[in-house]
Amino acid sequence: MDCRLEVVGVPVSDIDRAKAFYVQVGFVADHDQRVDETLRFVQLTPVGSGCSIVLGVTPEMEPGSLHGLIVVVDDIEAARADLVVRQIEVSEVDDQPWGRFVYFSDPDGNSWMVQQLPTSA
Repeated sequence: MDCRLEVVGVPVSDIDRAKAFYVQVGFVADHDQRVDETLRFVQLTPVGSGCSIVLGVTPEMEPGSLHGLIVVVDDIEAARADLVVRQIEVSEVDDQPWGRFVYFSDPDGNSWMVQQLPTSA
């Protein structure tokens, strides 16, 4: 069986605020549809990614409860510089044997890691 992870739900308290934040980070706003009075579908995709996020206000997940989402980049220094230019609060580069990382969180506290994979020896 072939399967692809294509959408991950991100719990937020304010969809408009979260959408503005993720667009500021550099995600592309793909869809913003109000299904009914209680359901709005907002999907955003990191540039170059095959997986999107969908923002939601749901009783099943507390806003800010999603931690450790990872996006992978080729150049961590360039990625960090891009986030800084976009006025995103981002950590310094964290060098680990399994990669180089920077970290940021959305306004609700959902946390992200940006990873540059280690080069092969």
